[in-house]
Amino acid sequence: MTAHAQISDPVSEAPVVSREDLEEIFDDIRSHAVYDHEIHGCLNCGICTATCPSAHYYDYSPREIVQLLWTENLEGIYDAMQEKIWACAQCYTCAARCPFENSPGGLVMIMREVAIKHGMESAKEVLRPFSRVLLKVISTGNQLAPNMITKEAFPDWGPNVSRIDAPLNILRKAIPMPTMHTLDTAWEVNLKTSVELYTIWEATGVLDQLETVDENLFDVVSDVMDEKREEWEEWLEDNEDEDDDD
Repeated sequence: MTAHAQISDPVSEAPVVSREDLEEIFDDIRSHAVYDHEIHGCLNCGICTATCPSAHYYDYSPREIVQLLWTENLEGIYDAMQEKIWACAQCYTCAARCPFENSPGGLVMIMREVAIKHGMESAKEVLRPFSRVLLKVISTGNQLAPNMITKEAFPDWGPNVSRIDAPLNILRKAIPMPTMHTLDTAWEVNLKTSVELYTIWEATGVLDQLETVDENLFDVVSDVMDEKREEWEEWLEDNEDEDDDD
């Protein structure tokens, strides 16, 4: 096979993926900072799959993930990144059981990051329902409040969302942590902290990844954070003027 040979399934309508692209994807996985800590070999014993909760319900096998990476099966790795890696629940039972101290769950996390980096459709589909959560966390630095989760707000979650119909006020108060008693956000995030977090996300490439998987959400977040930066600059200027007056 030549360096520029292309990989495709003759009965699939999926676009052809070049050998060069497959190698780039694997190189991104292998060059990850923790990759060498997560894979050390494989006896093909199957203990990880036998104890994996996801393997009992999905077409997913932690052993397959390790084998694909260990043998550098580029086509198989790409195929697994289209669906299988999103079935892992990240419970790390596999890592606790593996006699080689592999961490299939950790490897899956790396593969997910690379899938996002390359803008794979599988990553976009998986993350799409969480766009509201991402917007809330990134724009306010806080989590969703339980009273925001309603059937009307999340029609794309399907009929099972009706299960959230519950006396939230009562259930919330049953949680012993005082900050969890509220139906609003548990705390207000300082403006300076918000700007600093945005700067960190920008510098570490988090926002670049967000733009890759959800351009519309990226635009909204960028607008929100531009406004916060302006507010912060105005606050600094106002306080400088006060200092000068003193």
